[in-house]
Amino acid sequence: MGFSHLDEAGRIKMVDVSAKEVTDRTAVASGRVRMAPATITAIREHRTPKGDPLEAARLAGIMAAKQTDRLIPLCHSLPLSHVDVTISLEDDAAVISATARTAARTGVEMEALTAVSVAALTLYDMCKAVDKHMVITDIVLKAKTGGKSQN
Repeated sequence: MGFSHLDEAGRIKMVDVSAKEVTDRTAVASGRVRMAPATITAIREHRTPKGDPLEAARLAGIMAAKQTDRLIPLCHSLPLSHVDVTISLEDDAAVISATARTAARTGVEMEALTAVSVAALTLYDMCKAVDKHMVITDIVLKAKTGGKSQN
């Protein structure tokens, strides 16, 4: 099996999706930011020095999904119809989930993954003054629908 982003000479190319059918597509991604229980408590009690890290991260994730084609080479521009980012707190981690939707010729996996990644980075930035040992981990695509390869 060849790589779709390489031509016959091995040069990088953008995949031509013009012959693909436009279908409704959805992707869901998730990730975690592990942090000290004291940091979780500070977030819950609204005692973080930079303000509300959850809302900042949620908004950053949505904004990042809309800019995915500018961040990742060869990624197609997509007309996103919806992006949702949620963050829940566990005892030792913030769990981020992102859902992206479009009607297009190619999937929205990269948009969902970008939303999670930037939300995690924003949480890290917002809380680094409180916790120097946070770890961003487990960023994964959980599900995708639409197109030829349905899950």
